[in-house]
Amino acid sequence: MALQFFNTLANKKEDFVPIKEGEVRLYTCGPTVYNHAHIGNFRAYIFEDLLRRHLKFKGYKVEQVMNLTDIDDKTIKGCKAQGVSLDEYTRPFKDAFFEDIDTLKIERAEHYPEATTHIPEMVEIIKKLVANGLAYEIKGNYYFKIDAFPTYGKLARIDLAGLKAGARIATDEYEKESVSDFALWKAWSEEDGTVFWETELGKGRPGWHLECSAMSMKYLGQHFDMHTGGIDNKFPHHENEIAQSEGASGEKFVNYWMHCAHLIVEGKKMSKSVGNFFTLREILEKGYSASAIRYLLLATQYRMSLNFTFDGLDAAAKSLQRLNDFWRNLEEFAGAGEGGEANAVSEKAAREFEKGLDDDLNISYALAAVFDFIREINRLRSENNLTADERDTALDVLKRINSVLDFKVEEAAVENESEIEDLVQKRADAKKNRDFATADSIRDQLTAMGIVLEDTPQGVKWRKKV
Repeated sequence: MALQFFNTLANKKEDFVPIKEGEVRLYTCGPTVYNHAHIGNFRAYIFEDLLRRHLKFKGYKVEQVMNLTDIDDKTIKGCKAQGVSLDEYTRPFKDAFFEDIDTLKIERAEHYPEATTHIPEMVEIIKKLVANGLAYEIKGNYYFKIDAFPTYGKLARIDLAGLKAGARIATDEYEKESVSDFALWKAWSEEDGTVFWETELGKGRPGWHLECSAMSMKYLGQHFDMHTGGIDNKFPHHENEIAQSEGASGEKFVNYWMHCAHLIVEGKKMSKSVGNFFTLREILEKGYSASAIRYLLLATQYRMSLNFTFDGLDAAAKSLQRLNDFWRNLEEFAGAGEGGEANAVSEKAAREFEKGLDDDLNISYALAAVFDFIREINRLRSENNLTADERDTALDVLKRINSVLDFKVEEAAVENESEIEDLVQKRADAKKNRDFATADSIRDQLTAMGIVLEDTPQGVKWRKKV
């Protein structure tokens, strides 16, 4: 099966064909650093991580750019409210973002350009747009003239019939129903305070949409393979990116556009006003592991809305535990019997996992293949019909799968190991004496300590909960 993705621009699945064989140039919309990123943001970043990892799994060399939007209406408002410089205001949120993506095991992109360090590139785009008759100036403000760009609306499929000529939007964000000339450059006003640049265009600062065009084209070229982001960015942000980029370069901007669906919380749209707005750090403080959060955000296909619930997070933790238990038990199994079935099971798992992700990152299909693999290998192991060589083949498949999903949790050192061993032995003695009430009480005590017990033919094993 060919590698296929749903291309928003074409509104259908298409075979993926890179511009340059063996290489993929990918732009992913990054955070606006006016606050800590929330789990809705991370749903998109983990989808992009899965995309990146699967492309590498398929043998592609990936060059990824993720921007940091450190200048827009929100960041200016924030730094003014705190009475600090723009960099002083945004720097802690930038640092927190990188800490958070490392916590969630999101692979680092090759480039993380900051909008504030790419003002000259933005000015050059505006100059080209003016020269091409696609931008105009009013009192130091520069706007993109969308009625001069015939294909405007092709990404979001917007009908421009009846558009009111000359209507302009100066804010960085506007209602999705509004189709108007948008700001490329904003002349300085008192509301901007100390945030401005002196340029050929005058004293001012860029509009939000222009920032991504400048940074993507600088690092990936005027025409590159893929651009991703949340569905809420399709219009107006990505539509405006296409118009200003193609208007300046005269070339097609991006071949494949991929958009991630919304995340909702407990059945409701995420909102600070209703108290269901969670940052990664807030969820970690509730005692959930980063690995479980990653698994939950990963396990729903990116074009489907994801309903975040704490019950769902508990279920994700259990699935993650099953994956890690399987890996550990397989490593500990010495091999037994004549074998003969396991390699076919492993080959099928690898083939079906790849098939699922080749189909527009169908993670549900891919994970089903993984858990079928676990069930079948566990059956063979319990029947003592898994040789050491077959075990090694199964472990190799797990490692390949883990290179994409990164589900394996390295067990942390346990400080109170002797205390745990003592409790495990006391529980075993209580069960031997048929004192089940004491045995259950000790199990509860160990559970509260984050210890999971597993009764095996070789005796009781224990481990830290993942």
